Amino acid sequence: MATADLARAGVASPRVDAELLVAHVLGVPRGRLLLIDAIRPAELARFRELVERRAARIPLQHLLGTAAFRHVEPAVGDGVFVPRPETELLAGWGAERAGPGALVVDLCSGSGAIAIAIADETRAGRVIAVERSPAALAWLRRNTAAYPVVEVVAGDVTDPGLLSDLHGAVDVLLCNPPYVPDGTEVPPEVAGHDPAEAVFGGADGLDVIRPVVALAAVLLKPGGSVGIEHDDVHGEAVPELLRADGRFIEVTAHDDLTGRPRYATARRRWDGA
Repeated sequence: MATADLARAGVASPRVDAELLVAHVLGVPRGRLLLIDAIRPAELARFRELVERRAARIPLQHLLGTAAFRHVEPAVGDGVFVPRPETELLAGWGAERAGPGALVVDLCSGSGAIAIAIADETRAGRVIAVERSPAALAWLRRNTAAYPVVEVVAGDVTDPGLLSDLHGAVDVLLCNPPYVPDGTEVPPEVAGHDPAEAVFGGADGLDVIRPVVALAAVLLKPGGSVGIEHDDVHGEAVPELLRADGRFIEVTAHDDLTGRPRYATARRRWDGA
């Protein structure tokens, strides 16, 4: 019945969501649900309450209190963008390039999902997570508290003077910025719960990405790597911004697991141009 209720409400993955909610109520992994013989009345009432809230299109992650992201589960809720599965690809790309002792910068960090994934999976020496929203900063500080290698910086990524003490020192720079073009229709979970400033990126969706490209060119050391997530309509635009800057080489476009354009990467030129 819960699956049917969620399907009628337009939830994209009703069976998975129902199973995750009941597992949450029971305090067991989803894979162990088949071993459960019975649900107590209080647990059933709690489950029905959560299903009702999910049918109202409250994000599943808000109901669970966390978002699964690679091998970590950052806490999420009101005031912070819920990290998406497609962003795991960008984080994985960055982790592969963050060698021992690396200096990694995560711009538009939000919940800190990318930053703590890098800290969890690599031997990076220092991970700097930058966020400007006071509400998101509270979640970011909460999620990074257990990772001493991560430093939180309150700052605006469109400020060309951001992290001025790190010019030419960064090994890997990652960014999942607001990039949805203004006026684009988004799911109810996004429209009603994700902060608009973390979703929409101006008329063409590139208002934040443009200054991020310029900032990356200044912060990266020669040969350093940058990865920027973008909307699926930006498969040509973002790689072209990186090429047009003139300070990057090996510009590459990447698709997500559905085959849609999702992020672009490049390396800082060695000649100092």
